[in-house]
Amino acid sequence: MMFKSKDIGKLGENLALQYLKKARFSILEKNFHSHWGEIDIIAKKDNKVFFIEVKTRISDKKGKPYEAINFYKLRGLKRAVNYYILQNRLNGYKLSLDLISIILNEDSSVKKLDYFENIDN
Repeated sequence: MMFKSKDIGKLGENLALQYLKKARFSILEKNFHSHWGEIDIIAKKDNKVFFIEVKTRISDKKGKPYEAINFYKLRGLKRAVNYYILQNRLNGYKLSLDLISIILNEDSSVKKLDYFENIDN
């Protein structure tokens, strides 16, 4: 089955949302856009706000999804997170920039899902 890159990304984000909801995260925002880039998912759990990048691939032949996060992508994410924090006055919350990496089977089911916390440290 042929997938378009955009379709794979949307599917991955939907699977990540399901995963987060099962783990009792509250979803604050999806696809937050700023001048510096997009934050795929912003979620909250307890007294912590999570800024989550989602990377999805059909196979790992071209590398693991998380390997797509390079210095420049991380810098853009951090700037987008800082902008969101200023806009939404998130003082008093713990913050975490995280990554969900998903590899799909050919039938678009999840083959592997990894959650990485604090990718900016």
